[in-house]
Formats: sequence, C-alpha cells, structure tokens
Amino acid sequence: MADKKFDIIVYGATSFVGQIITRYMHAQFADGSIVWAIAGRSRTKLQQVSDTIGLSGIEMIVADSADEGSLRQMCAQTKVVMSTVGPYALYGDVLVRVCATTGTDYCDLTGEPQWIRKMQLRHEADAVKSGARIVHCCGFDSIPSDLGVHFLQRNALEQFGQTCDRINMRVANMKGGASGGTIASMINMVKEAVSDADLRRELKDPYSLCPPDHGFFVPQPDVQIAYDNAYGGWITPFVMAGINTRIVHRSNALSHNNYGAEFTYEEAVATGQGAKGKRMARATSWGVNALMIGLAVPPIRWLLENFVLPKPGEGPTEKAQLEGGFDIVFLGSTAQGETIRCRVTGDRDPGYGSTAKMLSQAAACLAKDVPDTVAGGFWTPATILGDRLIDRLKAHAGLTFEKLS
Repeated sequence: MADKKFDIIVYGATSFVGQIITRYMHAQFADGSIVWAIAGRSRTKLQQVSDTIGLSGIEMIVADSADEGSLRQMCAQTKVVMSTVGPYALYGDVLVRVCATTGTDYCDLTGEPQWIRKMQLRHEADAVKSGARIVHCCGFDSIPSDLGVHFLQRNALEQFGQTCDRINMRVANMKGGASGGTIASMINMVKEAVSDADLRRELKDPYSLCPPDHGFFVPQPDVQIAYDNAYGGWITPFVMAGINTRIVHRSNALSHNNYGAEFTYEEAVATGQGAKGKRMARATSWGVNALMIGLAVPPIRWLLENFVLPKPGEGPTEKAQLEGGFDIVFLGSTAQGETIRCRVTGDRDPGYGSTAKMLSQAAACLAKDVPDTVAGGFWTPATILGDRLIDRLKAHAGLTFEKLS
C-alpha cells in the first residue's frame, strides 16, 4: 500500500450522493492529510463536478463499472476505493471482484443484503488471500446501528462486566428525504425477490450475512405495531431494519460472539404516546407495506417509478439536507436484568448529508487508522473500524455517541 498514489478514490463522484461526498472531502481534507481523487465513467461529467466545486489539484480518473481493465487501472493507484455506484446489485459486482483480487480496500453505501451475501460467497476467499478489506454498509445503513450497538456493548462491559444479550434500537426522530438512487436499489431488490423463491427465504433469515459456521439459532424478534413499555411509547417496524440487523449479527459473529450466542436485536420507529402515537404507528406501517406491495406488482411499479418516486440523480435539496437529522436510542439489558441506554445522533439528513460524512470518514479511517496487519476479508464497520471511526465521526462528521443516565 505504501507506493499507492492516492489514499482514497471517490468512485461515482458524479452521482447525487457522490457530489455531496466530493464537496465534503474537498472541505474536510483541504490540509492534504488525505490524498484523494475522483472517478467515474464520464470525463465530461467529472470535469463539470470539478469545475462546480473548485477541485483544483484533485485528479480525475475515468473508469466504467462494467470495464474490468479500467477498474484495475484505477485500483492500482489507491489504498481505498469508496464506491457510490448503485444499485450495487446492478453495477457493483466487477469492482468488488477487482478490489478483492488486487488487495485494494473498499467501502460503500449499499443496503442490499442479497448482493452483499453474493459478494461474500464469491470473493471472500480472494479478499483473504490478497489482504483486501471489504466494508459494506458505511452510510446511515448501517453505521449508526452497528457502531451504536458496539458503543453500548463497550459501556455495558465497563459497567456490568458483561455485554447485553438483548438490545432494542428505537428511532426517536428522523428527518430527511429519499433519493432516486435509494429508491432504485429498493425497486431492484423487490424485482429480484418476486421472481426468486430462494431469495425470499434468504431475506427472512436474520443471520444471512453471518459466516456459514456462525452457530446462531435464537429466533429474532418480529417487530409489530405495539406499545413499548421500556421505551415509553408506540413503535412500528423500521424499513431499514432488514439490513441493519444483519450487519449487527455479522459483527457479533466476527467478534467471536462478543455479544453472546443468545443475543437478540431489533429495530423500530418510535411514534409517540397515546392515541396519536398509535395512529402514527399504524399509518407508518401501512404506508411502507403499501409501497412494498406496489413495487411488487409490475403495472403499479411502473406508475410509481414514472410518476411518483424520485428518479436516479434526484434527491433532497441542500436546504433539506442541512435541516435534517436523526436521533436513535439503544436500550440494552443483560441476562441478569441490568439495563443501559445509549444514544446516537446526526446533524444532517440521514441518507445524504450525514451519510456522505460517514462514508468519507469510514474511507479515511480505513486508509489511515487501520493497521496493515489487519487481515483481508469482508468486515463490518464495527469490527474493523470500531472506536477509531467513532472518534472520527464525533470530531468531523456531526455525530454524537453518548451513554444516557
């Protein structure tokens, strides 16, 4: 890695989130502490991004997601590739293969569990052999969840001498808009699941991203609309729990069952107290269910894609990004009934403003803070970045991690 020209290459710099990341990187690393470049398939579009942001001295690299030769040339120049090119199930395969075989570290924003599992099965052996550290899910899915559980368990170990065997995550507040890229990934996953019975079964397995020898058999909670006495309010299923819970369980497996073989974890949205909270819980659940059913029916999906949902390249305005944020609470309990609460917050909209900063700092952490002696393979944010990334996120990304009294 020592002879690489760049610490980080931002691949997909012309995408909606890629441009937000590029602006952040330009401001954050103006001191030269990170040597970076931007990459994408169109030099013209890369030049437009460079001119708009004012990236004087930042190199541009042309590489197409389907062209293995150009991707290999790109990877040969950098320690870390940070990819924003999704849906990853459609455009991400070749890059992961190239990184895994060339020993290039990699991180991304995917929330597509079926694709992550496919990449693990195909390329983990190559990554272990080459020394490439592959880290998926370095945005809002799933850094707050994965590092939030990591943070709580570290505090539980200090306070109780043991980790918690149950943690419930509650989204206390979340404000932000969806982009066309996120919607496109969701649509593609629904399309795949509709036509593949094996995939539908896989998506029901909470341990689907764990190593084959994980040994976990404990049934995981099935979150429903309910009143949560421990939190103090109504809850409803969280749309991103499907990916976040799997990453947390993989972290447990990779850390030699540090959270325990009987560990259970769930995520839900807190909607408030009383009749109003109950109505909000029902409305949120019905809305998500209606969207997923609509995406599964081709004629309705076509209408939603063309007339309702944002298209790729579209997303929340800069004003909406600045005004957004999130507040997440984690409630942990040990087998002896001891309890602990922690909170993770972000100061920008979850999917874009905060995600851009999280991914950028994850890439910087991978490039600068993780020792070269750490083995190659498919890691999670908590298991390879852990406290190093928490420190970066607190110092440079507007996130807070705190233990509550």
